[in-house]
Parts: sequence; structure tokens; C-alpha cells
Amino acid sequence: MTPAATAVQADADVHVRLQAKQYREALALLLPRYRDKVFRLCISMLRDRALAEDVTQDIFMRVWRALPGYGAQASLSTWIYAISRNACLSELRKRKPQVSIDQDEDAYSAEVAALASPEQDDSATVSVTQLLDRLPERYRQAVTLFYMEDKSYEQTAEILALPLGTVKALLHRARKRLIELTRETESA
Repeated sequence: MTPAATAVQADADVHVRLQAKQYREALALLLPRYRDKVFRLCISMLRDRALAEDVTQDIFMRVWRALPGYGAQASLSTWIYAISRNACLSELRKRKPQVSIDQDEDAYSAEVAALASPEQDDSATVSVTQLLDRLPERYRQAVTLFYMEDKSYEQTAEILALPLGTVKALLHRARKRLIELTRETESA
């Protein structure tokens, strides 16, 4: 290799190291900000804590690898949620339906409730979480993004890859169903 080619190679290596350092720093900023939100989305979609933990780690690896291609067409949070949602959907496609006759349904509901509200031990939050758990998947995803993650209608529609009107309808139906479930719970 000629001295000029060696110098070009060294410059390229320095450039790669600087970019890698920038992406590590970016990930160090993103991880604390989005880790819990991504994990809650994974739990709500996958309904399995261990699997949600694994998928959350995979999601941040995907985010790290995709950072160079992030073009800011969508907000950063929307972009991360879209990656998260797609990763969860891919995982759900891989899994075959499993039915366990050993699993206690009450214990499962209590675990999901505890996971959804890690920093609060408020019985109202637990009951809302249990009600959310009884919603159909599409409603639960829309409610989680719109109300729990404070996404706008537009961001929720983009993340779920649905038209804006469909998201509004899902949220309306989810609210109606939650009211019905609340009344059923109170009367029981």
C-alpha cells in the first residue's frame, strides 16, 4: 500500500471511530428516555415479561443500527415506536399460539398490572391496567400510545400504520368498552 493510500485508510478509520462514538453517545441518551416506554409497549403487545425484555433489547440494537439512516421524516419518538411495534409484530408472527392449562389467569393479570405501573402502587392504576388487559389488541395499542405514552392522534396513526380516522374510531370504541367494563366490574 502506498503512503497516500495508507493515509486515506487512516482518515477513513478515524471517521468511522468518530461516527461510532457519536452513535454510542446518541444511544446513551435515547436508552434512558425511551427504555420504559418501549418496554411497556412490548408488554402490552407481547403479554410476556421475559419476551418483552428480550425484544426491548433487540429494538434498541435495531435503533442503534438504524440511526445513520434516520432522516427525521417523523419525530424521533414516532420512529422508535414504529421500530418497536414492527419488532413486536414480527415476534408475534414467529410465535405459535400457546395455551397453558397450568397458568393461573389471576396471577397473570396481577403481573401485567404490576408491570404497567412500576413506579406507582395505586389501586386505581391497577384496576385501569386490568381493564386495559381485557380490551382487544388494537384498542389496547391505541389507548397505550395515545393516553399512556402521550402520543398525538397523528403520531398514533403513524406508529400503528393506520389512517387517522381509524385511530379516532378505535379510541372512541376503546373508551366505550372501558366504560362498559368499569360498570361490569363495579356491579360484580
